[in-house]
Formats: sequence, C-alpha cells, structure tokens
Amino acid sequence: MSDITLILLGAGSATRFAMKLKKQWLYSGDRPLWLQVADEFSSLYDFAEVIIVSSSEEIRVMQFFAPYRYVEGGSSRQASLQNALSHVTTPFVLVSDIARCCLDAEMIGRVLDAKGRADCIVPALDMIDTLYTGGKPAERTNAKRIQTPQLSDTALLKKSLFMGDEYTDESSALSAISAKILFVEGSENAHKLTTVADLPKLGCLKSPAAKTLVGFGVDIHAFEEGKPMVLCGIPVDVPYGFKAHSDGDVAIHALIDALLGAAGLGDIGEFYPDTDIQYAGIDSAKLLKDIVSKINSYGLEICNIDMTIIAQAPKLQAYKEAMRHMIAQLLGIRANFVNIKATTAESLGFLGRKEGVAVEAVANLTYFDWTKK
Repeated sequence: MSDITLILLGAGSATRFAMKLKKQWLYSGDRPLWLQVADEFSSLYDFAEVIIVSSSEEIRVMQFFAPYRYVEGGSSRQASLQNALSHVTTPFVLVSDIARCCLDAEMIGRVLDAKGRADCIVPALDMIDTLYTGGKPAERTNAKRIQTPQLSDTALLKKSLFMGDEYTDESSALSAISAKILFVEGSENAHKLTTVADLPKLGCLKSPAAKTLVGFGVDIHAFEEGKPMVLCGIPVDVPYGFKAHSDGDVAIHALIDALLGAAGLGDIGEFYPDTDIQYAGIDSAKLLKDIVSKINSYGLEICNIDMTIIAQAPKLQAYKEAMRHMIAQLLGIRANFVNIKATTAESLGFLGRKEGVAVEAVANLTYFDWTKK
C-alpha cells in the first residue's frame, strides 16, 4: 500500500478570478477543473488516499462526481491544510493547490523520487529576472520561485503548522522548525490559475463540452382562501392563493426543481426545507435567484426553460406575457428562451374541481464557455 496521501487545496473564495463562477468549476471537456486535477494526479501515482479540501456547500456537489475524500476547508490555506491533515495517517503527504492545474508529470516524478531525502521536497525555479525588494535591487543568486506539489514528512508538517504562525506553503512552515528542505527542479508549465489573464497560459484546459443537461420539475399546491396568489412571480387577481410554507408560487417551485435536476443538485426541499422558519412566507422569486446564482457558480448556464401550468382556475391567459418576462428577468436570459403554457384539467380530478394548480417545468443547461469571455 502507498505511504503517501495527496491533499488538493481548493477552499479559497477566488475573489481575484472575477468571473461569476469559481475557478475550480471551470469545465475542461465535461469535467470541472478540480476533478481534472484530482483524476490526473491519481493517474500518475497510486496514492493511499486523495483528499480534496473545499467549502461545505461545494463538497455537497463534489461528492456526486467521484469517490474521493472531501474535507471542509478553513478560513485560510493553512487552516484548510490543518483540517485535511487530521485525516492523514500515512508517513508522507503530497500537497498541491487545485489552481496549479496543469500537471507536469516529470516534475511530479522528481518530487516523488526524492521521498525520504529531506523533510520537505519542493519544486522550485531559479530567478532569472532582476529582483527588487523594498524598492531596492536584491541578490537573486539564491532566490527561488516556489511551486507545488510539495512532499512532506506528515508528522513534522503537522507539528510545524500548529506552532501558531501563519505560513504560505509547507516548506515555509517546516523551515521554521529547522526541518531539512530539498529543492528539485520545478516547471515553467506548472502555472497557477489566479486571474482570468492566466487562462491562455494553461494549455491543459480544453474547451467545455458541448452538452445540454436536461432537468424536469413538477409541483402541486392546493388553494387557500384569503391568501394572495403569486404565480411565476406575478400577482394574480383572485381572492385565494396557495397553501404552502412559502408564498406558494407553484410555478417557480417546479422551475427550481427542473434547474436543480439539470445541474444534478437535488431538489428544492434540500435547499429550502419547509420545516425551516426562515422560509415561512418567503418570496419564491428570491429562492429562484439564489438557485440561479448557485448554478452559475458551479460552471453552468441556463439555455431555456419550458413550463406548463395546469389549472381549471384561475384563467391565466392575460398574465402569461408578464410571467414570461418576469421569469426571464429572474433567470438572466432573454424572454424568447422562456416558454409558458397554460391548460385546463378538462374538469377532471382535484385540478378540475378548482382545488389547486399543478405545474410541470423543463430546464436546459450548458457548461459555461469561459473560452469566449
């Protein structure tokens, strides 16, 4: 069995990336960036375990992609690493940043081949440009550009990180306790994705796959006298509304489930349970906007949606155009990509008896094409 655990760090907020999605959710083909990095590391070496560090919300989604171990990150890179190390039992640990996404197999091989020769094996590049510090030229002969992945003695790394100081990488922490550091040749190809300007430098990234992801949603609500009716975010002038924990906008609820289905994120009840008092009477349009934001942050874009409202009452023909434009606004797409149909139940069943409304929705998503931004 391998004596090395791999930790991939990706819990940062990526504020410098300046896109509506997090950089770890850029799609390369049909894989998000974090998964491509994890899979490619796994193809290079048989690690005892692969640990991916991210936010709790992202972990909920990541676990559907692959059976790696997922650990919630902390408020800093070091805190995230400490959380991951608490799960490491192997004598050695290889740590890398997901943002350093183009793997150089030869460089990684040099790091792994040096196992045991020092307490921390570090890929590094010599400084070739003039170096200034504090506004003055500095000696560059011994200066290094430090990269990841870094291979460390697990016990010593754990000890060094709990000394109370904050370090930017493993070698800095281990150096602080006088551990032995060994530099091996790094790679100019191991570029780190920090801003959008870095994307052209990353030859390992493919264009997103041209896939359409389809989701279906359905919801039903009974009427409740004396409650305002809102449907597709539009008030409907009738003396009754929907019996529900929220405002009961049955159309938006069905649409949310369709969007979540296409994204593979579960259902509306997992995000906004009807047992949670904070959602009592809430405007469903706010829930839809929140779901759209989540979907976008996971590297997906909305193509179009189609909804069918099944209601013997009320009559909705006069409201359909306003509904179309409201839904388009909430989704951030053009109104021609929103289709809303209304039909009766032919006087059959509880719908035909004018006891409630049912809505069916279909949503289509695609991967966000970052190559055109």
